[in-house]
Amino acid sequence: MSDRLDVRKTYKLFVKGAFPRSESGRSYEVTTPSGQFVANVAWASRKDLRDAVTAARGAQAGWWGATAYNRGQVLYRWAEMAEGRRGELAEAVAQAEGVSLDEAAAQVGEAIDRLVWFAGWTDKVAAVMGGSNPVAGPYFNFSVPTPSGVVVVVCDPACSLLGFVDAVAAPLVTGNTVIAVASEHRPVPALLMGECAATSDVPAGVVNILTGPAGELVPVAADHEDVDGLDLSGADAESRAQWTARAAQTIKRVVVDPSHDEAASLRRLRRFIETKTVWHTTGQ
Repeated sequence: MSDRLDVRKTYKLFVKGAFPRSESGRSYEVTTPSGQFVANVAWASRKDLRDAVTAARGAQAGWWGATAYNRGQVLYRWAEMAEGRRGELAEAVAQAEGVSLDEAAAQVGEAIDRLVWFAGWTDKVAAVMGGSNPVAGPYFNFSVPTPSGVVVVVCDPACSLLGFVDAVAAPLVTGNTVIAVASEHRPVPALLMGECAATSDVPAGVVNILTGPAGELVPVAADHEDVDGLDLSGADAESRAQWTARAAQTIKRVVVDPSHDEAASLRRLRRFIETKTVWHTTGQ
């Protein structure tokens, strides 16, 4: 019989490439669906959300300024790091969702494949969603897709890993930086993906992960004037309605699409894209 003490893990937030404790000092227990202890997790505060927005804003210009090919390679490297921790991720998903290890491993494989799929789109978005427009005159006219900016996403509370990847990957592909509000009761797989990001090539501040009640964090994001977009697809209907109304006060884009039928689709890539029109003379 082992006489070792049980060393309980405490997961922290993931902000600006680091793992800070919550500014409030609060944490909460995460358990399996059957009530067994899994870990302690940081309970993010309003100040933590504001810090994450500052980090995301500071990283956004550099992320969008990188070549599309480079962004794709960064996301692919993130998937590689997750592949190297596939067994650990599967155990975390099995604990979080109360499914068998085989079912969890299948979800992990799907999540990694999904991230690779999105990574492949980074250098194709401009060709597919932009274009050269016909004009009457000696001009060129181009439609150029550009990112909305800083996007806060509410992850699906019931889908601990795949829901996280679906929420964050699409806005990252199109040059946005992301603050993910992870599943409150199933956050560990998302936090492990944060650890994978920290040890890969993802620039600090491009991906930020907060844990705690979405009801405390998302209203702050809705009111924040430096947040450009909200993806509320992971929220319940009543909360979506309330937070959408709040977001109107600061004129930000809000997406509400709880369907997972088109998870790996161009529809998700269009969510946080703005179209810039550029005119230029032909030189005649």
